Amino acid sequence: VESRRQFVQKNRLKARGHTAPKINDFISESRTMQIFMEEVWKIIPSNSPLLLLGETGVGKEHLAKAIHSESPRSSGPFVAVNMAALPEHLLESEIFGHEQGAFTGAIRSRRGAFEMAHGGTIFLDEIGEMPLHLQAKLLRVLQDYEVQPLGSERPIWVDIRVITATNQNLEDLVENGNFRKDLYYRLSVIMLTLPPLRKHKEDIPAATHRFIEFYQQKIGKDVTGVTEKAMKALCQYDWPGNVRELMNVIERAMLLCQTEEISLKDLPYIFHEPAFLSKGIIAPDERVMASWKNKTLPEVCQEVMDQAERLYLEMVLRE
Repeated sequence: VESRRQFVQKNRLKARGHTAPKINDFISESRTMQIFMEEVWKIIPSNSPLLLLGETGVGKEHLAKAIHSESPRSSGPFVAVNMAALPEHLLESEIFGHEQGAFTGAIRSRRGAFEMAHGGTIFLDEIGEMPLHLQAKLLRVLQDYEVQPLGSERPIWVDIRVITATNQNLEDLVENGNFRKDLYYRLSVIMLTLPPLRKHKEDIPAATHRFIEFYQQKIGKDVTGVTEKAMKALCQYDWPGNVRELMNVIERAMLLCQTEEISLKDLPYIFHEPAFLSKGIIAPDERVMASWKNKTLPEVCQEVMDQAERLYLEMVLRE
């Protein structure tokens, strides 16, 4: 049902002029992102396996689609598989395919994701969740570019580029025996780490306006911008959920907004705190520091700790 909903929504957005992911989506004013994108441009023409690392929500799948659309394989298919979203007993069939009668319930043959991606790119998300017994089969595909469906006697040659992604530390998984070392080395021929949003906050205003334009089509509301106070609050926030969290906040704000501009009251409650209050503890203003005079350091430390405890408990109670 969810797949059908996404399919219908995707077609509707295309009809309204929604464009496919492209490298220009990552144009940035931040030097950190500019250096990162210089590396991306160098690896786009390559067919070598690519491993994308980064926190959740930084846009790993979006970047993978953009790389595919700019590469010589752009005319071929882009097939995405989320390792964490499929039950283990179905994962092998989904990725490698199966022949009719290969197992109970296999009433017809089915092409796997690798075969469907022939001539294009396959994107394996959350690769750290892949079971060990399937990691060996994936390594074989990366070495020989041959896929053997379940129940088949002969392998199928595939012409693909493999892009994988994870927010986990694969080196730790290798050390703990949960990920094959030889597969890690094969996947990490080219390895890129997407910077979190808090490392390039200069891009928040441009990204905010881009998401507003996107949700204008999706939601159908005439919201055109953000007030100065609201934008300041967005730029001060650390965004633990990165770009995906920013998108969700903008979508929520546009649904609640009753004017042409998103204001502070349209944002979630945490943005209503003046400078998020907690920042006032770390970098207090002159009035706060004036109250510290004639107090010992332990007294000041206790005062700050009491304030932090109160703010933390208020936050938890609100949640």
